Amino acid sequence: MHILYIHQFFMTRNGIGNTSCYEFARQWVARGCRVTVVTAPNRRNAKRIGLTRRSVVDDIEVIEVNFDSADYMRANSLGFMRRLQGSVGFAVASCLVVSRLPRADVAIVTSPPLSAGGAAIIASRAHRAPLVLELHDLWPDAPIQIGKLRSPLLIAMARCLERLIYRASSRVVALSPGLRDGVIATGFNPAHAFVVPVGSDLDLFTPDNDGAAARERLGLGNRFVCSYFGAMGEANGLEPVVQAARILQERHEAAVVFVLHGDGGQRARLAAFCAEHQLRNVVFSLPVEDKRAIAELAAASNVCLTVYRNVPSMHQASPAKLFDTFAAGRPAIVNCPGWLGDLVTRNDAGVFVPPDDPVALAETVARLRTDPLLCARLGRNARCLAEREFDRRHLADRYLKILRDVTGCSPQAD
Repeated sequence: MHILYIHQFFMTRNGIGNTSCYEFARQWVARGCRVTVVTAPNRRNAKRIGLTRRSVVDDIEVIEVNFDSADYMRANSLGFMRRLQGSVGFAVASCLVVSRLPRADVAIVTSPPLSAGGAAIIASRAHRAPLVLELHDLWPDAPIQIGKLRSPLLIAMARCLERLIYRASSRVVALSPGLRDGVIATGFNPAHAFVVPVGSDLDLFTPDNDGAAARERLGLGNRFVCSYFGAMGEANGLEPVVQAARILQERHEAAVVFVLHGDGGQRARLAAFCAEHQLRNVVFSLPVEDKRAIAELAAASNVCLTVYRNVPSMHQASPAKLFDTFAAGRPAIVNCPGWLGDLVTRNDAGVFVPPDDPVALAETVARLRTDPLLCARLGRNARCLAEREFDRRHLADRYLKILRDVTGCSPQAD
């Protein structure tokens, strides 16, 4: 089976960002499938020739369309309209590429960006192949609720594109139950909507990793480390984290330190807050183009944060950072009501704190610092949860079954 995967932010473990597309693709290749990924340029590959650049990564055919960037954190640091322009440009350029590719049996497109769905529809029709929409967020709900998309005209156009893509999709693979529910609420056939979470990197993130080098590099010493790794945009809602750090410093909790690892449009604002209040318990760490650095940071941490801005669309997220926290065997602190909060509390793999409540966050971190037995238990349960429910090998098989069913391809056809 030939799988065409359109994903603007395709990233391997040697880059920065969500690697789920790469991880699923390499699992499918190992099972005999052919996978072609259409993505935006990787900035590390400076040389450009014509419209596209082709390469093979772990037997995955990668076609970089020479428009915008595959660096999600870079995109997150730009203004919303600049990001929108880049996404639309990538979609338009991709339209010129996908119809000329060798025939695929199925086309997958990830959203956001929603605009990439246009290229996917063209690919589906050109290849006479079913379209599968892989839904990472509900768009345009997310930018509307955050307040980034206000223009009635743009909202109407986005809604029109959303309905068009849903109608064109034979199947929807949502990353969380809430995202699936959101699709079904639009009238999409529930029998054709599925949930396949991002999953955990069980081999890269393990409780056996040594975080000593990361602790030394960041000057953490023997302090209790509460880390966050990921984008620092408006949707991530990190203000309560630095406010909690201020509360703990004012309470003279000198044994706690917060590490914020990542980049985005709000990083400078967060750093300015820390400088204004002379916070000595917040360390900013720039992302390194190697996911192993995040695994080392998780190993250096006592607990890891998964936080989002308190808007309904963010409560349905399926963040890689949480599943990697589970794999690392670290307790997760989550501020998302709904399935993420239920996931950590039901499995005793972390602690839920209410969103927009820095006092509760500060008290939770202080409590975990003074209870190493509780931390150890939560961490063990987190690792067991990752192995039991979020092993990417098993999730890749579940996803591949959906693709085989929609195409009618048998395993022998791979």
